[in-house]
Amino acid sequence: MQIDLNCDMGEGFGVYTIGGDEQVMPFITSANIACGFHASDPETIWKTIKMAKANGVSVGAHPSYPDLVGFGRRPMEVSAEEVIADVIYQVGALSAFCKREGVKLQHVKPHGALYNKAAVDSSIALAIAEAIKSVDADLYMVCLSNSEMVAAARTAGIRYVEEFFADRAYTREGKLVPRTQMGAVIHDPAAAAERVLTMVRDRFVAAIDGTSVPINAQTICVHGDTAEAIEMIRVIKTRLEQENVQLKAFGGFAAKAE
Repeated sequence: MQIDLNCDMGEGFGVYTIGGDEQVMPFITSANIACGFHASDPETIWKTIKMAKANGVSVGAHPSYPDLVGFGRRPMEVSAEEVIADVIYQVGALSAFCKREGVKLQHVKPHGALYNKAAVDSSIALAIAEAIKSVDADLYMVCLSNSEMVAAARTAGIRYVEEFFADRAYTREGKLVPRTQMGAVIHDPAAAAERVLTMVRDRFVAAIDGTSVPINAQTICVHGDTAEAIEMIRVIKTRLEQENVQLKAFGGFAAKAE
């Protein structure tokens, strides 16, 4: 079995440091790099791409709503046309730095509230997919499993992978439990690792109410901005390897198109 382990990276900016990128990078296979709208700045983007390159980690763009103060986690009323423009702008910026470093851009994964909106709103999901296609039709779109994002990627005719969150609770509908709700974020590395193994082996996750939710994911996300992130990523990687699951960037094993 093969699975990708991704993490959001490059989310500091200026004199501010968020997450332990240098400690996390050796344990992952794909990095979602902030593009400046919710975090990061040009120098941080460039530095993070160079770090990924040095560690053999595949690079993806992590575009957001224009919400630096709210870290991109606040819902915004934005038209589909604005989303297309914002995503093109952000992916284009990251792509330019990748070109500078001779790194192939692998994917685009929306961030925070934009991701959550796209999971349930077909027009926003399709706007993201169309923006990705207009920048580079070979890019993968990272989608919440069983969501409107998957349908949008298929409609647009672009590559995509479905994603599972190791450190987030799920509703019985297969959506992420809002961060404002108790139990939305999982802090126990061992518990997160067991959830990941269950998903990889049995293709389901236990929702917050105990029901089983089917999941067929090719990539697993662990957030890098929590206190236990480094230990959680290390434990998950170790457990997967113990179960003979190969960690590999999804660009090397996922279907090329749907």
